[in-house]
Order: sequence, then structure tokens, then C-alpha cells
Amino acid sequence: MLIGKHAKATSGICTADQESITIRGRDLCADLMGRLTFTEYFYLLVTGREPTTDQRDFLDLLLIAIAEHGLTPTAVAARMTYDADPRSLQAAVAAGILGCGTVVLGTSELCGEVLHRAKVRVDAGESVEAVTSDIARTTRQAGSKMPGFGHPLHRPVDPRAQRILTMAEERDVSGLHVALARAFEPAVAEAWGKPLPMNVSMPTAAVMLDLDFPVAMIKAIPLLGRTGGLLAHLAEEQQNQIGFLMASHAEEAISYEPAEGQSPT
Repeated sequence: MLIGKHAKATSGICTADQESITIRGRDLCADLMGRLTFTEYFYLLVTGREPTTDQRDFLDLLLIAIAEHGLTPTAVAARMTYDADPRSLQAAVAAGILGCGTVVLGTSELCGEVLHRAKVRVDAGESVEAVTSDIARTTRQAGSKMPGFGHPLHRPVDPRAQRILTMAEERDVSGLHVALARAFEPAVAEAWGKPLPMNVSMPTAAVMLDLDFPVAMIKAIPLLGRTGGLLAHLAEEQQNQIGFLMASHAEEAISYEPAEGQSPT
């Protein structure tokens, strides 16, 4: 029994025979290997197109920007998992990636959705300022967080975010999505009654959308970049095991307190 919707029984990514491997219509060994960088190859795999110079350079920039940020929850989860089973490197990487959600690392996906909706309204005739102000205000009134704004460490600015936007403007690749990201800064400050730092997720989405990257695959950028960072943590964990040490510190930091009604009478 066939369940759910389905398309044609085809795939356009890869095929292989005894003598060759074909990726997106190109011969892997005779063409791609030795010609493309991994960043270019990733772009080709995801979109089916080879990137322009700007698309390659900014994808590379963003992968570098997001790859590493210290002992984040993703890195902690990966290191502890590795110590629990040192023979399962893949499980440790997976543990870290599974923690990439809408609070940690995965917010670029939400930023992409917000920017896409905002662009639709601007394309329909509304002004950038009116759209961003309305979205920020309604988000605040709903008691929700504004994707791409706020950071526990980087205040008043996230240096990565400003670097990305500045480079996009210097290279003349910024378009409507970057303009919307910039306009959200004062709109969010007004809605929240104080300035909130734009974090790296907003310009990640804005720049890549201006460079014609698929909105549904924006989250792939932090996932790929952070995988490199996790592998670095696991390489270090092999030489300097701190996963169990972090676990012991967590036990020391959190005290046991019975919930009401659970204490013995």
C-alpha cells in the first residue's frame, strides 16, 4: 500500500555504472574532482547548479562563520556521546547535530521564512519599513521571539553578523533580503523597547536568499558548517577527554529538590 503523496520515481543527483559516477550530469572523476572546491560541490549537489563566484564565496564565508562557537550544547552532547562509545564517531556527530534546533543554531531557517514572507509583502507594494515594523510588532505582541535577534554573549552586536552584511554590501551582492534584515534592526528595537543584537542567523539567511539559494535549504548551511566544528571537538576529545568531566560538573551544579507532594510524609 502506497502512503502519502509521491512524485515520479526518479532522482537527478547521482548515478553510477562499472566505469563512472555521474553527479548532476557531470562526470565525478573526469570533471568535478580537481576542478571544484567542496563548497562549490555542495552548492551543486543541493541546487543542481554550479555556483557563481559570489555564491561560492559567500557560502564559504557563512560556513566558516557558523562552524565553531566553543563548548555549545551541540559540542557538549557530541563529546559526551563520544566518551560513552569511542568507537562510534558517527553517533557522536549525530548527537551534536540533533541538537541543532530553533533555539540553538537552527534559527537561520526561521529567519529565512520571515524574510521570505516579508519579501512577498514588499513585492505586493508595501514598504520595507512598514512590513518589518508590522512583523516585529505582531511578533512581540504574541509573546514570541524574533528570529535572528538576541544573543546571550554577543552584545550589543554579533561581530559575525556585521561582518557578513558589510561584506555583502561591499561586494554589491546585497538585495531586498539584506535590506529587510537591516530594517528589522530598528523595527525590533522599537517593538521590544530596547535594541537587540542581530545574530549570525539573520544575515546567513538574508545573503543566501539574495544569492538565490533555496529558502527551504537555508538550515543546511549551519548543519554542514557545524559538522566540521563537531569533528574538531571529537578529534580533541580523543586526546583530551573532558566529556565525563563536564557531566560530573553538571551533577555538581544541579541540586536534587523533590517536587511538591513527593516528599515522604
